[in-house]
Formats: sequence, structure tokens, C-alpha cells
Amino acid sequence: MTATFVNIISVDPARQQELIEVLTEGTEQVIRHRPGFVSVTLLAAVDGSRVINIAQWDGPDDAEATLADPRAQEFAARIAELGVPEAGVYRPAGQFTAPARTR
Repeated sequence: MTATFVNIISVDPARQQELIEVLTEGTEQVIRHRPGFVSVTLLAAVDGSRVINIAQWDGPDDAEATLADPRAQEFAARIAELGVPEAGVYRPAGQFTAPARTR
């Protein structure tokens, strides 16, 4: 079963880009090298007030093991210095796509 880690981080708009840089650094240096890693998507709120980090994993155990990794915890501490994170690991509950389009 796949798992998705979602972290919605509230941030001062003046520090949004700095937060994105820390998330990118953590992903490049630690997260993408962990067992079971599939992908990361970072979303930046247009008003600058939030960043959403969405990480896809092969399974919930992979996501949970990464959260326990001391190197990942170092980046989590840096993130918490920049904003207020609200994180969790989720399982798929549904997915919907647009119907086929005709020209």
C-alpha cells in the first residue's frame, strides 16, 4: 500500500522562499535517498502564507522510518524554525480525473 506524507507549513510570506530552499535541500540531501521514496512535490501558496510538502512513498513504514531518521529530524527542526508545520502520513482514499476530452 502506498503512503503520502503531507506537511502544510504556515510561514511568514517574507520567509516562504527560504523555507522552500530548506525543503529542497532536505529532499536532495536526505529524503530522496531513503528506501521506498517515490517523489516530492512542493506547493507554494500564491499569497506566501503556506508551503505544502507532499512526499510519495512505497508504504507507510517507509514514510515513518524516514521521520525517525536523525538527518530528516535535523531538517524538520530547521523547518519548524521558519514556520508552523502540520504533518501526517496518509493512505489513498480516492482519486478522480477529468473525463476524456474531444477536440
